[in-house]
Amino acid sequence: MTTKLTKASRLRFAPSPTGTLHVGGARTALFNWLLARGCGGKFILRIEDTDRERSTEESVQVILDAMAWLGLDHDEGPFYQSRRGEHYALALATLRESGRAYPCFCTAERLDALRKQARADGTAFVYDGLCRALGEDERASRIEKGEPHVIRFAVEPGSITEFDDMIGGPRPFENDRLGDFVIRRSDGSPIYHLTVVVDDHEMEITHVVRGDDHVSNTPRQLLLFDALGWDRPHYAHLPLIQGADKARLSKRHGATSVLEFKREGFLPEAMINFLALLGWSLDAETERLTRAELIENFSLDRINRSAAVFDKTKLEWMNGVYLRSKPLDEVTKLARDFFRLDPDDALDLISDKRLDEPWFESIVALEVERSRTLGEMRRNLDCFLVASLESYEEKGARKHLLKPGVCEQLARTAEALRAVENFEAEGLEAALRSLAEREGLSFGKVVHPLRMSLTGRSASPGIFDVLIAFGRETSLERIEQAREWIEAQPPASESPASESPRQEQAR
Repeated sequence: MTTKLTKASRLRFAPSPTGTLHVGGARTALFNWLLARGCGGKFILRIEDTDRERSTEESVQVILDAMAWLGLDHDEGPFYQSRRGEHYALALATLRESGRAYPCFCTAERLDALRKQARADGTAFVYDGLCRALGEDERASRIEKGEPHVIRFAVEPGSITEFDDMIGGPRPFENDRLGDFVIRRSDGSPIYHLTVVVDDHEMEITHVVRGDDHVSNTPRQLLLFDALGWDRPHYAHLPLIQGADKARLSKRHGATSVLEFKREGFLPEAMINFLALLGWSLDAETERLTRAELIENFSLDRINRSAAVFDKTKLEWMNGVYLRSKPLDEVTKLARDFFRLDPDDALDLISDKRLDEPWFESIVALEVERSRTLGEMRRNLDCFLVASLESYEEKGARKHLLKPGVCEQLARTAEALRAVENFEAEGLEAALRSLAEREGLSFGKVVHPLRMSLTGRSASPGIFDVLIAFGRETSLERIEQAREWIEAQPPASESPASESPRQEQAR
């Protein structure tokens, strides 16, 4: 069997539905999908749900939803291992008949004692093969009596299993370090090593591309392939993903569930691009690649053997690039859909209908250059969407609102805005600059308290854009709310920071 991928190549993604689809699993799915699409082969989805205690239908749906969001469509499947019990039973019977598998009656207490002894000796636990020496008559008698037992695969002593990893190169394993391993539990359910071999054979998988944490599983599976007389697939083990601190990726490095990234407002095309660069690159410079470009160029020979580093800051940057590259009407639709995504986390909107008005596109335009994700855009725009502000940024309020004379100054700002005939940028600028001149203040000393009053923040889009987005009536209401809030605050202690704006300007 050639290692080269062709139209006859068949690759698979086989997650266990015991949780969410995390970053590492999503990258594995993507790499297999890209390889299959690039060579014109097949991409098979298999759900490895033989762990009855931990596998759930909810987790299956989460995996399917995450793959659908990423656009990783499959050609065959999903196949469920829980529905393929007869296939595993046939393979197990073949191994028993050939003498390559045998029942083991060792109790949990005996095995625990062996493990403790191995730890005390400073060695790895390897089953000592006690039950391998039992005769067939004794085995049959104990099984007939209903004695609990597992089925173990008989490993040939002193043998070596070797395979050529398509990424890591030759990998030899001493089989004595494996020992006779379990392939069927005492409850009759098959173990992962057996199910994956049967499925890969029957689904005609030619290339197994998976994480490097599976390397230790490979020799066991190759032994089963050989014992059953089946062709081995080719294996490629991907480098693991680490956080920036070189520790194994976990929640503390940022969201690791793929659907959590969706909930945070990342775009699937940015996520695909980012995942593809976790351990692979086209060249030393190219960072942005479309899905079509990835399909055309992706190959195993450009995968780095060292661990990939997950950098959420880079993902945010890349997502911002994708967001800003889209036409405004498309970004507006994405934002509208995202804002409505989770009813349980909905904003206290002025009116949901306003999201469908041209006004909404105008405020999206204010933030598209400042937002890296749709979630960040939503946080930046929430001041426009709520009926009133519930709080003000603490540092900004101390600096721009809680100073002597600001409350009165805001009243004069409101009068100036009320008198503007044409509530557009030119008229607003003229009115505010005229006010600053009359007050003997810098333009910023007028604008900063106004911005805090309108948005509750010290940073926002341009003040004239903000005023226009709110309109005259809402702008005046926000100023009045800010004045009421200022008057309700306890008096500040005497300090140089309490000087009036006029004193500060004079200095």
